[in-house]
Amino acid sequence: MRRLTVAGNWKMNGTKELARELSVKYNRASPSLQKLDVIVFPPAILISQVINHVGGSGIHVGGQNLAVASTGAFTGEISASMLVDQQCDFVIVGHSERRHLFGEDNSTVGKKARLAFDCGLKPVICVGETLDERESEQTMSVIQRQIQAVINVAGVDIFPDSLIAYEPVWAIGTGKTAKPEEAQEIHSFLRNILDQKQMGLGSLTRILYGGSVNVDNASKIFNEKDIDGGLIGGASLNADDFLSICEVASKLCL
Repeated sequence: MRRLTVAGNWKMNGTKELARELSVKYNRASPSLQKLDVIVFPPAILISQVINHVGGSGIHVGGQNLAVASTGAFTGEISASMLVDQQCDFVIVGHSERRHLFGEDNSTVGKKARLAFDCGLKPVICVGETLDERESEQTMSVIQRQIQAVINVAGVDIFPDSLIAYEPVWAIGTGKTAKPEEAQEIHSFLRNILDQKQMGLGSLTRILYGGSVNVDNASKIFNEKDIDGGLIGGASLNADDFLSICEVASKLCL
């Protein structure tokens, strides 16, 4: 059975104090949240300090990015093995901000997913369409191209340990969100792609939704049968808001 997951991507935000506050408040609420996987993705410079605060609480920690190489002269980059050394369990690959601001293509995303998997990390592979692609009815072809490229480069064996996050680019940080039934359609489509590669693989792989998820819309989104939780952006920067979303998710596990 797929485990419901709530993940917070801090992006280039956050402080040691946020980590401490999240840990304290999570520990108070933890009995009701044990049914979930809760993950935070702090900036790299804060990973060790976040680990120190949340270690033992049940919260998993991950990296927001990793290098496309294992080691070497890559100033400013962080390798998969470094993330493992810092006790990370997960890493985000292919986030739309990496694709659009830093020019990462589908092949690069696939290489990063493979490196992460080989080092024992669980990649969270982001896919999603832009507003122009959505309005020109290219959503399905874009999604298929993105996930197919990962499978071609990284191999189908990285699933079901890897997660997929469907993040429509037009909904990230805009306050807009896909209707639950629209997100459900994409998630079902992604499962079918995986099932075409290996029967039953789609039903085993966790697929999260990201794109302006908040405490008001989380229940309707997470209640869709093929949506296994969320990759949360802005709302993860407030411990109370983030844990409220976790509480919403935990009630769906009953």
